[in-house]
Amino acid sequence: MACGWKLDMACEQIVLRLPGWVEEFLDERGERFGTEDERMRLIIELSQLNVEHRTGGPFGAGVFEQQTGRIVAVGVNVVESYNCSIAHAEIVAIALAEQSLGCYDLGAEGRPTHELVASTEPCAMCLGAIPWSGVRRVVCGARGEDAVETGFDEGAKPSDWVGALQSRGIEVVRDVLREEARAVLRKYRESGGLIYNARRARRGQRS
Repeated sequence: MACGWKLDMACEQIVLRLPGWVEEFLDERGERFGTEDERMRLIIELSQLNVEHRTGGPFGAGVFEQQTGRIVAVGVNVVESYNCSIAHAEIVAIALAEQSLGCYDLGAEGRPTHELVASTEPCAMCLGAIPWSGVRRVVCGARGEDAVETGFDEGAKPSDWVGALQSRGIEVVRDVLREEARAVLRKYRESGGLIYNARRARRGQRS
């Protein structure tokens, strides 16, 4: 599995890499996760370890083959460590999955159906990226309001964002192990984790 993302731009570079502990974590857990709960539990554990290792915010995500449960790529929030506001867990997971498969469209003809599993519902930015990624299913743990309760700003999401995805043929499943996912958010806040600010009364921009 690719664990780095590198884009050359003339004389400049954008380089985002998963924290070093992620590869060892995945090696210990195998590559197939047969049930929805197993996949979500893996992603929640990633979000928890990201907090414990102080490598980013309390969010994790992964792209899986829907039928086999094979993990294609994972992402954790690395906004703070890379000074990059777009480095949300879902964005990192999608980008690494596309790089690993050598295709920008995870729903391309002839490919397995892919799903995105996220420890918390997508913010406005990640929501916008999901239809373009080609995933056909999104599985969420904590709700957006749980992130807001922690202090993060979810952005300008449509009230019926679930319906908006479903209208594009993308299934949405919510509240999978929600309490376990919420616990990570609470722990982050209680431990003094940075609620990195955009422009909204010192509340955060996240994911």
